[in-house]
Amino acid sequence: MEKAIVTGLLAFGMSGKVFHAPFIDAHPGFKFHAVLERNEKKAAAAYPGVKSYATFEALIDDPEIELVIVNTPNFTHADYTRRSLLAGKHVLVEKPFTATSAEAKELFELARSLSKKIFIYHNRRWDSDCKAIQKVVESGQLGQINEVHYRYDRYRKAIGPKIFKEEPHPASGLLYDLGPHLLDQAISLFGKPSSFYKVLGKHRPDTKVDDYFMIHLAYPDDLNVFLTSSLLVADPQKAFVLHGSAGSFVKGRSDVQEEQLLKGMKLDNPAYGIEASESKGRLTTMDEQGNPHHRLVDSEHGNYIGLFEAVYQSVVNNAVYPVTEDQVLAQLEILEA
Repeated sequence: MEKAIVTGLLAFGMSGKVFHAPFIDAHPGFKFHAVLERNEKKAAAAYPGVKSYATFEALIDDPEIELVIVNTPNFTHADYTRRSLLAGKHVLVEKPFTATSAEAKELFELARSLSKKIFIYHNRRWDSDCKAIQKVVESGQLGQINEVHYRYDRYRKAIGPKIFKEEPHPASGLLYDLGPHLLDQAISLFGKPSSFYKVLGKHRPDTKVDDYFMIHLAYPDDLNVFLTSSLLVADPQKAFVLHGSAGSFVKGRSDVQEEQLLKGMKLDNPAYGIEASESKGRLTTMDEQGNPHHRLVDSEHGNYIGLFEAVYQSVVNNAVYPVTEDQVLAQLEILEA
């Protein structure tokens, strides 16, 4: 690598430990330089030599840091991104980028005026199941796609401990938690919809925020995409169902990276990002006589290092980052509506 991007991480909780630190440590294009730890100092035990700052201000005042990763509560994203940009840093921000499209536009404009870059962390594009769906769609084996269903379900009846998700702060609730994942997957594959319709629900006892949503995205040529998520699904159905003029593809949500990382698996383990064989998707195509033909489709190799490679190439070589500004704004316009 020509240079290592000196990187600071704003939190070392679950997301910092699982989704960020292992990758900025493993990728030769990054130097894991500092982390914000307001209370317990744990990062240095896993990553010797990393600096620990007690305040956000101290971290962004570090002149060596070139990239700040904003992995803090949703309602802080806009403020921390703005202040990091003004401190002369590039920024990688977890989803949702902001609570509103107006905030997002302001920050994108600020980044351009300062010759800095904002990257939105949509790691699910590098999931094995999402990559498999993209490959099937782009292969043309389904013909003209007419109906798509994406689901992201859990069973969590109790109110969770994370206040920023469970209290009515900006960008709280299930819509802003899992909605960005589903919207990004749909928009990255099918583009911005012509129109949309959204339903929210509150079903858990004493919930203060939405814990159910369904979003209908309508596209030209009568393509209909349905995105659904609930926190009260005891028996999750298939997460991905696609129907087209020539066939159907059905697959469960089965990317293994988060589970493997939580268990401490290293990125150089040959098993990392490889789904179990029973997690294959089912492709059904019809021949000219109307007879169905079924086959199982191997999942692609999932690896979130691809996101960090994209960030590196954009910062160092000015390559286009795959999660574009237009896609992010289209997503936020639907979330905030």
